[in-house]
Amino acid sequence: MPSIIGIDLGTTHSLAAVWRNSQAELIPNALGETLTPSCVSVDDDGSILVGRAAHDRLHTHPERTVANFKRYMGTNRTVSLGEESLRPEELSSLVLNALKADAQAFLGDTVRDAVIAVPAYFSDAQRKATRIAGELAGLNVLRLVNEPTAASLAYGVHQRDAERKFLIFDLGGGTFDVSVLDFFEGVMEVRASTGDNFLGGEDFTEALAELFCERNGLKLKSLAPIAAQRLHQQAERAKRLLTQNPTQSVTLKLSKDDSEHSLELDAALAERTCEPLLQRLRKPVERALRDSKIAVDKLDDIILVGGASRMPMVRKLVSKMFGRLPAAHLNPDEVVALGAAVQAGLVTRDAGLDEMVLTDVAPYSLGIDTAMQVGVNQFVPGHFLPIIERNTIVPVSRMQRIFTLRDHQAKLSIKVFQGEARLNEDNVPLGEFTLDVPLKPAGDAGADVRFTYDVNGVLEVEATAFPGGTKRAMVIEDNPGVMTPEEIQARLAALSALKIHPRDQLENRTLLTRADRVYEETLGDHRQYLAAHIARFQALIERQNADEIAHARSELSALLDRFDVHVTY
Repeated sequence: MPSIIGIDLGTTHSLAAVWRNSQAELIPNALGETLTPSCVSVDDDGSILVGRAAHDRLHTHPERTVANFKRYMGTNRTVSLGEESLRPEELSSLVLNALKADAQAFLGDTVRDAVIAVPAYFSDAQRKATRIAGELAGLNVLRLVNEPTAASLAYGVHQRDAERKFLIFDLGGGTFDVSVLDFFEGVMEVRASTGDNFLGGEDFTEALAELFCERNGLKLKSLAPIAAQRLHQQAERAKRLLTQNPTQSVTLKLSKDDSEHSLELDAALAERTCEPLLQRLRKPVERALRDSKIAVDKLDDIILVGGASRMPMVRKLVSKMFGRLPAAHLNPDEVVALGAAVQAGLVTRDAGLDEMVLTDVAPYSLGIDTAMQVGVNQFVPGHFLPIIERNTIVPVSRMQRIFTLRDHQAKLSIKVFQGEARLNEDNVPLGEFTLDVPLKPAGDAGADVRFTYDVNGVLEVEATAFPGGTKRAMVIEDNPGVMTPEEIQARLAALSALKIHPRDQLENRTLLTRADRVYEETLGDHRQYLAAHIARFQALIERQNADEIAHARSELSALLDRFDVHVTY
């Protein structure tokens, strides 16, 4: 049976895993790494680069490279990349396609099916856009699983005999999710999920970059693209160095017109700078606890997920909120992909998972537009009437009865919204239809409106008029910003015409893009020394002698390690 892969399609990094031999196993990419940067670039020859090679070009060719596009899933936003104009779904599909190719090379088999993890707080439109990205990559997306839920599977699957209550604190590069889960008798029940789709590690990096500019009399938005990228790189480096040693002072430098600006940064200053972001982390945690109706002292574990959760200031915040140290014994970068692979095993009913049952919840409230009575025969339209409230266990079906407001009213307008706001002008419209109702005095006619919501986030709305029983139904599939089936087919053809850089040459191309970046970051004799070695390596590639290339690649990589300023967690 062909393997089903689990995918963590992240804002900054993506990775894949597979469930086999009764365990989740990470899939390495063409470079032997498990993390593939969620970055796409157009090379000088017009070919598309994805991953590490594209990420290095973000610093040398920012106008031909894009990252962080996950934040715009489900919108009409497009990005110009060379001569191409691509939507977030299409950019994500290029990353998914690279992960699929890596999985096929690793497994030695064709991969068609996948389970993809998404932020718990992803909207209906964002979930549909993720499915479309999978379709554009040639994947059949069997299931979307919430990222915190996936993380809990990775932690909980080995503890089936123990009843435990978890809070998953998932801070990735671009999104923040919180889920409260109850694990008992082989059942993983999600009690509440919430979050912030525009809060992640990138925002902390941006705050440090803004601080640098403020202290040096610069404006971040006024910097040239390549200078802004270098500053972002230095801010990211500083953030990671502080993670390794909170007491170490770090200098940020930016060269501009032969002038140099710097900032001495320590952990205390970084924490004060990022305090507004830290406060934003509190609200989703508090809401999730309220919705779950589980007291803090009843939680057995607080589990940190996502690379940005490594920041000392974040761990300090979590420890203060819960009065204890959080658990982080699994790699926070890998845990979601591992959990997605467990979900893939559940889909295939692997023998090692026979006793595991998973429940999930609706991340947003779903309801209709209604009029609020404020006096005798006085009604104010535009109010939200929830039918399925957030954090209701799915699949679920709920019904609400509504009535006519006017005598002999012939129709009811059923407008469907998603959100938590009291007024629908602040919620997300999902669709609408009209229903014929009998001509009766006001309040004597109306409709029973039923919402049915499944585990994949598909909402069916059915309205039945009374008296009389006339019915109309609608499946919410189209959202503003989501591609239509016709657009998907057109973009499939366009994407198939793109020249994708060959996977078997990616190791050499990635090394060259890294070499170009390091060259631009060095000065003086070191720069010329690097240039000579880079030119020699390029010449060897042209000769196509595999043994010579492998030896030279190892030498150049070791040389770059001496000069590279990048710091990993």
